[in-house]
Amino acid sequence: MALRGLKVVELAGLAPVPFAGMILADFGASVVRVDRPNQPPLDTLGRNKRSIAVSLKQPPGVKVVRELCVGADVLLEPYRPGVMERLGLGPSDLMNQNSKLVYARLTGFGQGGPLSLKAGHDINYLAVSGILSMLGKTDTNPSPPVNLLADFAGGGLMCVMGVLMALFERTTSNRGQVVDAAMVDGSVYLSTFLLTSRNSPGLWTGPRGTNLLDGGSPFYCTYETADGKYMSVGSIEPQFYQNLLKGLDLENEELPSQMDIPQWPKLRQRFADVFSAKSREEWTKVFSDLDACVEPVLEVNEAARHPHNRHRGVYHENPETKLLETNPAPLLGRTPAKSGSGHCLQPEIGQHSVEILTELQYSKEDIRQLLSSGTVMQHQSSGAKL
Repeated sequence: MALRGLKVVELAGLAPVPFAGMILADFGASVVRVDRPNQPPLDTLGRNKRSIAVSLKQPPGVKVVRELCVGADVLLEPYRPGVMERLGLGPSDLMNQNSKLVYARLTGFGQGGPLSLKAGHDINYLAVSGILSMLGKTDTNPSPPVNLLADFAGGGLMCVMGVLMALFERTTSNRGQVVDAAMVDGSVYLSTFLLTSRNSPGLWTGPRGTNLLDGGSPFYCTYETADGKYMSVGSIEPQFYQNLLKGLDLENEELPSQMDIPQWPKLRQRFADVFSAKSREEWTKVFSDLDACVEPVLEVNEAARHPHNRHRGVYHENPETKLLETNPAPLLGRTPAKSGSGHCLQPEIGQHSVEILTELQYSKEDIRQLLSSGTVMQHQSSGAKL
């Protein structure tokens, strides 16, 4: 695997940092998640990771984390600015001991600026970025695409990109560095095309929900079918649009031209009437041999059974929860990631505490002391013995 041998310490958080750690673990990194003792298991992105439960309220617990970071390549931390410094685990503390450490700080507003100390969630970061104002229909409030854009794309994925760039640079400098990954910044960067194309005719010149790619055009949106399901239409280019008309049997009907923007509502209604006359399955068959950029909107369970996704191995079933999960992407030719049955199950909080302390050269007596004092917790199901 591409990241085999890379050692990562992940301080437990919600969504963005666990996702970053999961990506690194999927591609072969050894990821140790530092959990809080006696906390409910909220992280569902812990596959391929090990867990040690450590209280950072006690100096011996802070010492454990410092020792983990001495031998690590990467630290992922989710706290607001100043928290790690107050614990004695800030960049200067840890990088003085390990100059090669890539210290990744993933927050909503970043390490500096007037909002850096404020709490927030995905929707707030999108709001401040300006991007939320561009999302949604024209006659409704701005609407975020659940928490995918700021938390996972602008946050976790951008953080991983920063980590990998810092690791690449380290091959020449032999030094680590701080990665300041802010979800506001990442969301804006992801949206570069939206901003640089705003003066392009037909793209983003109108209000939210009236443009070419935001659901405003009748040939880039979804339509309900006779069975209450949906078809996606992305027939932008003229040749695909002509095939759309062919599939809808509208080739010979007098219709407004494709780019007659004032007539888009009329054209949309005509398309909607036609799509409503057949089931999703019927429309899928109609367009199966037409290059019209028209595909069925599948539910997740349907998508997992789709021949294309099965061929690519996009999904797998978690043997423990029986829920569908994703397989890593992209596919690497020589050094593929773990996938399917190769995934380890979600670790219990503190499942590997004794194992990890042993690797850090703690004696059995020291480990007993850490456990008895509540500084470290070992999950009962682990079966670890001293």
